[in-house]
Amino acid sequence: MSEKIHKILATVGLGSRREAESWIVEGRVSVNGNIAKVGDRALPSDKIMLDGRVLSTNYQGYTRVLMYNKPEGEICSTVDGKGRATVYERLPRLSKGRWISVGRLDINTSGLLLFTDNGELANRLMHPRYEISRQYLVRVYGAVNQPMITRLMKGVVLDDGIGRFDTVKPNLNSRSDNEINSSNKWYRVTISEGRKREVRRLWQSQGVEVNRLKRIGFGPIELSSIVRKGEFMYLNEYQTKSLFGIVQLDAIYHPEKEIYRDMRQRKEKKLRARGSNNSQKKTKNT
Repeated sequence: MSEKIHKILATVGLGSRREAESWIVEGRVSVNGNIAKVGDRALPSDKIMLDGRVLSTNYQGYTRVLMYNKPEGEICSTVDGKGRATVYERLPRLSKGRWISVGRLDINTSGLLLFTDNGELANRLMHPRYEISRQYLVRVYGAVNQPMITRLMKGVVLDDGIGRFDTVKPNLNSRSDNEINSSNKWYRVTISEGRKREVRRLWQSQGVEVNRLKRIGFGPIELSSIVRKGEFMYLNEYQTKSLFGIVQLDAIYHPEKEIYRDMRQRKEKKLRARGSNNSQKKTKNT
C-alpha cells in the first residue's frame, strides 16, 4: 500500500515529518528518478533518493524507544559549534535510521528524555493536540502562596499565549529539614504542552526564580530510579505500546528477545572487527 513520502521518511527515522516535507519542497527528494512534490505517495518497492543517495526505507518491523536521564550541562542537538556535550553522544548507535528526541530539555534542565527511531511516533508525541502530560520536579526561590498556585493553574499570560499547570503540589517527602525551612521550596508540577522553557516562565511570571528543574515523567513513562544521570534504558514492550496507544498509533513490536538478538549480533560484529584490526596490528609489528 502506498503512503505519503514524508511519512515514509519519518517512519524509518530519517527525520520528522516536518523535516521530510522541507526536503521535498527544496527538491532534494526523488522517487524513481522523478523529483517529488509535497503530497506525493510511494510504495515500499519504489526507489527513493535524498540528495542523490538511495535511501533504505525497509523498516525493521519494530520500534525502539529508550529513556535517557539527561544531566545538566548537555544540549539537545546533534552537533554544537561551541563544543558542548550533547545528549546524542551517550546513545547507542543504530544500524538504520537515527535517534529522534521526543521534545527537548534546555541546558540547565535535567531528567527524562525519550528517544525513538520511529519518526511518526516522535512527531505525534510532540504534537500539542494529544495534550500529553509532562511531570517535573521544580525548586523555586521565593515566597509561594495558595493564590499564586491558583493563578498558575487557572492560566497566566506569557509572551506566546496563555500558559498553565495542570497540577502544582508541594514535594517535601525526601528533602532535609534545612531545605524545607529555607527559601528554596520543591514542587511537583504537571503540564500538558511543551512550549520552550514554559515551566520556568510560568514561575517567573509570579516573581519567583526556578533554580532546579528536572523532568520525571512523560505521559505514561516515569524516569526509572535505576537509570543514573548520563545513562539510558530501553523501554519494554508494555511501555512502548502505551506510548503508541496515547497517540492512536498501531504498535508493531517484536518480542524483546528479537531486539536483544539484534543488539547482540551488532555487538558481536563490532568485536570481530576489533579482533581483526588487532591481528593486523600484531602482524605489522612482527
